[in-house]
Amino acid sequence: MKRDRMIIKHTILDGEIQSQSDNYRSSSSSASSPATSRVPSSNFFYLRKPGSLRQPISFEDSPDWGDDTDVDVRVDEGMDSINAATTPGSPALSKLNSGSLPSPHVPEGGTVARKISGASIVWKDLTVTIKNKRKYSDKVIKSSTGYALRGTMTVIMGPAKSGKSTLLRALAGRLPHSARMYGDIFVNGMKCDLPYGSYGYVERETALIGSLTVREFLYYSALLQLPGFICQKKNVVEDAIISMSLGDYANKLIGGHCYMKGLRGGERRRISIARELVMRPHIVFIDEPLYHLDSVSALLMMVTLKKLASTGCTLIFTINQSSTEVFGLFDRICLLSNGNTLFFGETLSCLQHFSNAGFPCPIMQSPSDHFLRAINTDFDRIIAMCKNLQDDHGDLSSVNMDTAVAIRTLEATYKSSADAAAVEAMIIKLTEKEGPLLKSKGKAGNATRIAVLTWRSLLIMSREWKYFWLRLVLNMLLALCIGTVFSGLGHSLSSVVVRVAAVFVFISFTSLLSIAGMRVHMKEIKIYDCEESNKHSGPFVFLIGQLMSSIPFLFLISISSSLAFYFLIGLRDEFSLLMYFVLNYFMCLLVNEGLLLTVASFQIDVFWSILTLVLVHIVMMLSAGYYRIRSDMPGSIWTYPLSYIAFHTYSIQGLLENEYVGTNFAVGEVRAISGYQAVSSAYNISSSFNAKWNNLLVLFLMAIGYRFLVFILLSLRIRSGLIRNKVFRCNLNTMRNE
Repeated sequence: MKRDRMIIKHTILDGEIQSQSDNYRSSSSSASSPATSRVPSSNFFYLRKPGSLRQPISFEDSPDWGDDTDVDVRVDEGMDSINAATTPGSPALSKLNSGSLPSPHVPEGGTVARKISGASIVWKDLTVTIKNKRKYSDKVIKSSTGYALRGTMTVIMGPAKSGKSTLLRALAGRLPHSARMYGDIFVNGMKCDLPYGSYGYVERETALIGSLTVREFLYYSALLQLPGFICQKKNVVEDAIISMSLGDYANKLIGGHCYMKGLRGGERRRISIARELVMRPHIVFIDEPLYHLDSVSALLMMVTLKKLASTGCTLIFTINQSSTEVFGLFDRICLLSNGNTLFFGETLSCLQHFSNAGFPCPIMQSPSDHFLRAINTDFDRIIAMCKNLQDDHGDLSSVNMDTAVAIRTLEATYKSSADAAAVEAMIIKLTEKEGPLLKSKGKAGNATRIAVLTWRSLLIMSREWKYFWLRLVLNMLLALCIGTVFSGLGHSLSSVVVRVAAVFVFISFTSLLSIAGMRVHMKEIKIYDCEESNKHSGPFVFLIGQLMSSIPFLFLISISSSLAFYFLIGLRDEFSLLMYFVLNYFMCLLVNEGLLLTVASFQIDVFWSILTLVLVHIVMMLSAGYYRIRSDMPGSIWTYPLSYIAFHTYSIQGLLENEYVGTNFAVGEVRAISGYQAVSSAYNISSSFNAKWNNLLVLFLMAIGYRFLVFILLSLRIRSGLIRNKVFRCNLNTMRNE
């Protein structure tokens, strides 16, 4: 019964959204046939004649979008779904909540649970420059001015490389260090940064964990982001699932691998947004929410975002182009071309603006397609290539002039229009009085985050059969192969050289086999990048969590492979010696994992990463002292520093010292030589009984050292962007140069 009520409510809300889009289309069509026109109404629709009085579009000129509302969030008794209860407000589209989504009626018995407080954000004369070699010269954004109000959807639209994403990052305070920003940004009328937890930012491409279900993924994200009790975090996770219409997919694996089909692109995109909603932010920035989505998934995405905006959240996102149905859901549009603002205002006012400038929208064409056609310079080349087709099939577009001229015309028309004056008046109104200060929400402690990341990684490893289970099987098979090849050696003096070769092959080949986990490590780094950019994680927390989660799996691999190899080649049957062998091999795997993480931190292609690791392992194998005793190798490069960098050297040396130091071999009936003397002819080892523990200590320090190197690399990626270009973590104050 509860589920039926939920479905009925969502059906009513979807029906009103569809009605809203239908009203937009029908009103646009009815507005396209005035009494007098420069263009036949059968070909174009527009709101006024080009060149007529340039007034901002009024309510009388607009379609019937329904009354604006003040939104309260109500929750039905016994239900987890959120529904918006409404109270009548001003009918004008130019009010603060213009285009607000009408909400279904709340049945009796509903109680007010929580009012989602959005926030207004204003940007004034915003200019962003990018450093070009020695100076900041390239202006990506040029004197942009606009605002976004509580409970509305503001879209930044424009062709490729028009500055959409840069403007969005500037508003969120996530510009790279190679950028400088000039101008002012106001949040609720105050110049301030957006504190932690007050906003969410969704990148164009985000990394998800395919081996977790939707609910698990969001729950672990909530544990990383929020302090407090577990029950409270479960509540916000359920709210986020319902807000993004993910209830039917909550217990399904996200997937995305070749061996795990998982969810489609639309659901995955909504999961990325839901991850930011667990903080219950006031403002949500989304870079291309319709990226790689088909028309049906795009419409469902925008309907879901419209529902989210109806709860009071402020949404600002970029978009390249949209269908007519999607376009009808926008509240305000900021139209950019080459960094210049060609229009800012309400949706239908943009149609009026193009009509005033002499570019009315064809009746059978999507408004967003028409806008982008008029301001995208790439169409000039397309028209030049299709000149012959125009004679037979008519003009390709209603914009019959050079795109640069059209852009200048639209920019000049907007600057002198009443729409620009209305924007300035609204900005003055929004900034003359300070509103409530957005407060920073508490963060989860480092200890909590380490525990969450450790447990999450353990769960991922147990489900990712390619990451652990396949590696376990392959290592055991390789250990069995090496053990059977070198079995039956005996314990005579002649077996020493062959047993040294067996130990070398075991350590070298099993370490080389670990490169199979490179893709998984690169995915871990991508997930870390996504979480760190939103301050959900950090280098230290990530490395400790990854280390803690990898220890049990690596130890299981080491003990299973060591047992198979140890007894097949006939090493000494003593428990303490066996445990040292297992511990030595475990440290060797731990060092190798650190090496894999180091290469993965550079974020290069998988092919080049694997090729680099293979080359590094081959060089280490050559300098490990087996093919040629280390004291006899060329000292300039191979001995110093390569043989001392190779972890193979210390692992093999420790294993041989564990086996042969303290033993004796009979030579004839009278004479005997020590195990040290027997091995030293084939490999450099020490005669000290503590030497094997020194080698184990060196392996441990190398495991720590590689992870410390990864920590430095990850810190550099955050602070200076030396390795990666897309780093957007700087504060607004550091980027502002007034």
